[in-house]
Amino acid sequence: MPLFDSDRFDAWSTPDGKTVPASWEVKDGVIHLSKGSTKGGNIVTIQEFSDFTLEFEFKIATKGNSGVKYRVQRYGQRYLGFEYQVQDDVGVRSTSPKNQTGSIYDLYEPDKSVAPNAAGEWNLARVEAKGNRIEHYLNGQKIVSATLGSDDWKKRLRSSKFADTDGFGEKPRGRIMLTDHGSEVWYRNFVLIESSQ
Repeated sequence: MPLFDSDRFDAWSTPDGKTVPASWEVKDGVIHLSKGSTKGGNIVTIQEFSDFTLEFEFKIATKGNSGVKYRVQRYGQRYLGFEYQVQDDVGVRSTSPKNQTGSIYDLYEPDKSVAPNAAGEWNLARVEAKGNRIEHYLNGQKIVSATLGSDDWKKRLRSSKFADTDGFGEKPRGRIMLTDHGSEVWYRNFVLIESSQ
């Protein structure tokens, strides 16, 4: 199913259920977050999803940082989920490998042999989330795989920013989120295929 089937945000809202702010726009199938004096904030799908394949294209501004989160749920006062990191890896040189494009943000670093296209150029991303298995792809190549609940997962979780979040990653479904980290970013061709149970 397309997550955008028109130049409107009918299937999206802010996390607290309000109308998508004007800093987010969609025109001719391209979703654009403009960089203004104030942040527009994150936006989420109204519907929740469990097991799925999600494909989308993205391009990020120079030195930009953004991301697409999935299985997003509310944990206390925060909305959290797994994140397909989107950033200008060349322009943002100081970040950990676990925070580079295509990573499962702050948990699993991407295959360093697969580099994203430069800032301002389109990339193709894919997320496979099926049961306790998560895979990320970049421009047709698998760059991350993880098994939720494995010893490796637990070790990485303990050393991540989510270590103190009770139950993080244990909920089997949630919303899709486009994040606003203060950078200009573009997305297009979102297609989500739910897996049969």
